[in-house]
Amino acid sequence: MRQQGRILAVLGPTNTGKTHYAIERMLAHRTGVIGLPLRLLAREVYDRIVALRGPSVVALVTGEERIVPERTRYWVCTVEAMPQEIGADFLAIDEIQLCADPERGHVFTDRLLHARGLHETLFLGAETMRSAIAAQVPRAQFTRRERFSELTYTGSKKISRMPPRSAIVGFSVENVYAIAELIRRQKGGCAVVMGALSPRTRNAQVDLYQNGEVDYLVATDAIGMGLNLDINHVAFSGLKKFDGRRMRLLQPNELAQIAGRAGRYMRNGTFGVTGEAPPLDDDMAAAITSHRFTPVKKLQWRNARLDFGTADRLIASLEQRTDDEWLTRAREADDLHALRALAEMPDVRARISAAPDVRLLWDVCRIPDFRGISAAEHVSLLGRIYDFLHDGGVVPDDWLARQIRRIDRNDGDIDTLSKRLAYIRTWTYVAQRRGWVGDESHWRGATRAVEDRLSDALHGALTKRFVDRRTSVLLRRLKQKEGLVAEVNEKGEVTVEGQFVGRLEGFRFRQDASGSPDEAKTLRQASFAALKPEFHLRADRFYNAPDTEIDFTEQGGLMWGEHAVGKLVAGGEVLKPQVEAFVDEEAGHDVAEKVRRRLQHFIDRKVATLFEPLLTLQRDEALTGLARGFGFRMIEALGVLPRDQVAGEVKELDQEARGALRKHGIRFGQFTIFLPLLLKPAPTRLRLVLWSLSQGLNEFPESPPPGLVTIPVVPEVPQGCYTLSGYRPAGARAIRIDMLERLADLLRAQDSRGGFEANPDMLSITGMTLEQFADLMQGLGYNAEKGEREKVKAPPAADASADPVVDAGATPEPAAEPVSGEPAAPEAEAEPEKELFYTFTWAPKRKGGGRPRGEERQGNNRPQGKGKPKGKPAGKRPPRDGAQTYQARPPKKEKPIDPDNPFAAALMGLKSKQ
Repeated sequence: MRQQGRILAVLGPTNTGKTHYAIERMLAHRTGVIGLPLRLLAREVYDRIVALRGPSVVALVTGEERIVPERTRYWVCTVEAMPQEIGADFLAIDEIQLCADPERGHVFTDRLLHARGLHETLFLGAETMRSAIAAQVPRAQFTRRERFSELTYTGSKKISRMPPRSAIVGFSVENVYAIAELIRRQKGGCAVVMGALSPRTRNAQVDLYQNGEVDYLVATDAIGMGLNLDINHVAFSGLKKFDGRRMRLLQPNELAQIAGRAGRYMRNGTFGVTGEAPPLDDDMAAAITSHRFTPVKKLQWRNARLDFGTADRLIASLEQRTDDEWLTRAREADDLHALRALAEMPDVRARISAAPDVRLLWDVCRIPDFRGISAAEHVSLLGRIYDFLHDGGVVPDDWLARQIRRIDRNDGDIDTLSKRLAYIRTWTYVAQRRGWVGDESHWRGATRAVEDRLSDALHGALTKRFVDRRTSVLLRRLKQKEGLVAEVNEKGEVTVEGQFVGRLEGFRFRQDASGSPDEAKTLRQASFAALKPEFHLRADRFYNAPDTEIDFTEQGGLMWGEHAVGKLVAGGEVLKPQVEAFVDEEAGHDVAEKVRRRLQHFIDRKVATLFEPLLTLQRDEALTGLARGFGFRMIEALGVLPRDQVAGEVKELDQEARGALRKHGIRFGQFTIFLPLLLKPAPTRLRLVLWSLSQGLNEFPESPPPGLVTIPVVPEVPQGCYTLSGYRPAGARAIRIDMLERLADLLRAQDSRGGFEANPDMLSITGMTLEQFADLMQGLGYNAEKGEREKVKAPPAADASADPVVDAGATPEPAAEPVSGEPAAPEAEAEPEKELFYTFTWAPKRKGGGRPRGEERQGNNRPQGKGKPKGKPAGKRPPRDGAQTYQARPPKKEKPIDPDNPFAAALMGLKSKQ
């Protein structure tokens, strides 16, 4: 280009508005070109100019993108892709200090030396380039721009204490991912920005950060190159980076370039270190904050006047040295390495016959190694492409289609998608070269579409992995100091601002278990801030709920529907249990107290309803003396008391005392003294719970299923549990005590001395087989003697009349007679059928306890004293109709007979005849 027009070097630190100034100057001219260091930054500047001038006059040219309208006036390019010799009025190169970069510096140096605008040329960059520009471009003028805001060093901070709107910088993909994962767990999520991302993915990630969905950005040093983000603090997670050949310490000016992203425009910014990065020494920190750095002494240079006569001459021209003291020959780049390798291949060398072949080979060698697999793989791919272009003029459609089809898949994790995105960039680059593919428009659209799909998939994968939308949404709303909206559906699922956060079970919040402890703590705080009004509404609804919605479990839990809202605890008296409410502390004291009062009302009413006979007995002041004392024994036993435990007390009760107790429903049974109303399932269930509370048990016994007459006896269950359940153990099974008393009434009519057999009524009451009944009787203190006898068959049914009915019209057949001379055959005798039976006799010395004593009986067959009952001698069974009868009460005192009463006189006469 002709060196004419003004040449201005605009130098200064970051956040001085240099790029913005260059855009303004370019738009002041009719045509212009601006070269930028990154494809991402080029896309950002392109979008800004399109917004100002429209897409019809703005072109975007990078290695992988080429948008060139017919009426293009302004070109936005990466420095490598800048068009040469188009005669634009304006030209600008951003980040000109990259002339010193070992990898790309020779390209920037070439533009510094040769690229010019017809009317105006701008070089934008750091103050360290002043001397170098002055030496290489003597006509250049200089202007220094001061930073709009201050930059302050804040030292080292843990990631967990990183302030919002921070960017954490890592220098490897692995480091970036590790930091992003930690931020997600502790802060709810972050955006990820790396130079290898496509513009589409990068913009989507930046939008997450810019619109406030996340407050943290994790990035590589790519953010140092002009990306304008709303960052307040920059933290370095390390001070070393791999530059493609070795690990090296970052220079102060490099750190300043990245740290300068903090505090945009007039807002001050801070920077520091985090993670494993050591604190910056005072001198380095001072240099960054004051923007004083060592000036650039050498610019990377590679000869731009190339000789395309032969491959060897091209290599020699690329290796040419310079005598300029400001310039140093750049190290061998990837394109030169590929040229050397391909030039040594016989089949490639055979195709090189003229300068156009050499130029084509060089263009192929300049395809960047986006894939980064290995140098040999990259050279092999370049050789294949060169063969296609040399022999056929274009890359074959079918071969290119296969390459793209293998990449066009959206499944896989972040690494897989990133690799596919790198692969498609190769074919995007190929499609952008003029004349390399048959249908350029089609293949540019196809590769761009695949890149867009992969970019969207990668953005989705990054967001899914590193952003907890639920936590980030809640935190953002909390920062806005607005009331969070919580909703609880019929399943108890809690959503806050539309995000599922857990379940509300009664008055306890069960948070979703996903996430780290730090994340869970933050989420819990946000959830309770939103749930507080819901707790009050739910407490009011619970307080007014009917008792039918509340219940207790057999383990002492208190339920509201299907959710536990409290538990029973022992009170001062067995019939006065207390409650403990299950309410989260964050719900507040008022909610907890309201729930507790409602539960106490429920259990008090439940005890009053189910144990009304006992409470009435307790309040009856008419009971005095022994009757009152026995009543309290019944209350302590919760309405069920084995008779053998209180035999002495029962004996001391006179008829009047017993009558008073019977008025309260107490039944003096032969085996148990109980209140029949308290044997129902509901009182039984509550009785077991109240007894377990009073005993301080950790695990409560459960009541048997209702309706069972007998239940199995389990050795591990204490005997007292069966009594409280309304059963009495007897042998292998326990029988319900009310049915046992009915059985006792039947046994009382039997001769227990001489022995008796079980009748159908006994088996029907117990619902047992004969063998099970025998075991039960033995458990009650009886002997069971097993025997067998011939079963008596029932007689055949008799006819309706004594004489057979004969048909008047029929002749009766004579009885069959034996054949003359033959004796009659004797009938075969059938084997008699046997039946099993048991004979039960009283066995008071049998292990397991004697027969329970009932109250005084009529007659003298069984006196009050202990011992064997007196009956007839063994072996002579009394007739059934002469069996003795008993009653379960003492005899009444006989009143003196009034001689003046005629009925009494008759009674005396009868007694005198006895």
